[in-house]
Amino acid sequence: MDGNASDRKPSPLSATETKNDCTREIEVEIPAEVVTRETGVVIERFQKHARLPGFRKGKVPPSVVRQRFREDIRSEVVEVLVPRYFRQEVEKRGLQPVSQPRVSDLQVAEGQPLRFKASFEIMPQVQVSGYEELRAEKADSSVSDQEVEEALSRLREQHATYNAVDDRELRDGDFAQASLVGTPQSAEGKPVTMDDVLVEIGGAGTVREFSDHLRGARPGEERRFEVTYPADFSDQRLAGKKLAYAITVKAIKQKTLPELNDDFAKEAGDFQSLDELKTRIREQLEAEKKHTAEHAAKDKLVEELVRRNDFPIPEALVDRQVDVRLERGLRALAAQGMRTEDMKKMDFSRLRAGQREAALREVKASLILEKIADQEKIEVTDEEVNHEIESLAKQMQQTPEAVRARLTRDGALDRIRNRIRNEKTLDFLYRRSA
Repeated sequence: MDGNASDRKPSPLSATETKNDCTREIEVEIPAEVVTRETGVVIERFQKHARLPGFRKGKVPPSVVRQRFREDIRSEVVEVLVPRYFRQEVEKRGLQPVSQPRVSDLQVAEGQPLRFKASFEIMPQVQVSGYEELRAEKADSSVSDQEVEEALSRLREQHATYNAVDDRELRDGDFAQASLVGTPQSAEGKPVTMDDVLVEIGGAGTVREFSDHLRGARPGEERRFEVTYPADFSDQRLAGKKLAYAITVKAIKQKTLPELNDDFAKEAGDFQSLDELKTRIREQLEAEKKHTAEHAAKDKLVEELVRRNDFPIPEALVDRQVDVRLERGLRALAAQGMRTEDMKKMDFSRLRAGQREAALREVKASLILEKIADQEKIEVTDEEVNHEIESLAKQMQQTPEAVRARLTRDGALDRIRNRIRNEKTLDFLYRRSA
């Protein structure tokens, strides 16, 4: 704790007022002798560095320093003493702030005690009940023969070959091997350039204008046309935009699918037969279905826990979760190609407001799971944290030591441990209720 033994005496004036279930306001009085002593320390520090006409550096009299730098000295004394005594008061009351204090009614006068009020949020009292009674739907991981055949068909498409066709025009079912430049018809956006792309003429996934304008073209021909993309277009970089395209057809290709036999199975992977490949596909589909069903069931468990347990949530925690959600969303937009300049133009006030409800649910769910973990004595081992760090290191292509150092510096290790603990708690609830 900062300060000496005399600093740690209880304040003559100190009270706690409950504003609501999460907000507290305390009044604090710092003894005059403590303020005087700290003022002297600050004056000495100013005296060492003060440069005033008529005095050598370090030789300015304290009285002159006090007069010349009165406001600066006052501000520094407040900056030193207010946080120190705020910490002392909340620790003495066993309070754990989850927000920065808002200081008000600050009273500072020479020779007088320093008085202030501090308002802040604390963790709510969370009482969780009824989680023992929750029941989750059993995950259905059965896979039909049709689903296996559809997955096999998709795999077959991935191994298709494309052979050139000479001396004719493009027609439905063909693939145009082409280069293209798409120029936005507005100030926003940058040109789309592709040197080698396959366009299926009349394909279900092909933008209609591409098929309409390339149909009938021969290798070496250039076609020009415009495309206006709908606002809900799947590629957000193009959604709502109008582009002028210049496309040069390099070649006409026809797709050939491989035969479904044992040779295809060997080419597709380490399989000795087509039946072995089908078995592996079925196993993978079953695992995916099981994972999806378990995830959905866990979501329902959390939804029910949030519905059954009502308690106040500190706004500071909700604001932090909104920040997390916005950061996650901006990273996703950047990965899709959105430029930083475009992101800066977004209405962040509206975005924050739109994220608040989901952030509130996430914070509440996290507090509930933490309480259940306490009651069920669910803990996280160092090995589990190390495993998470190693996984992050592989994703980021860094050493585990470098990732751990960064997480420690950013104060993120505790967040990782809490997330793992909540995941273990949710697994515990699912296994017991399924």
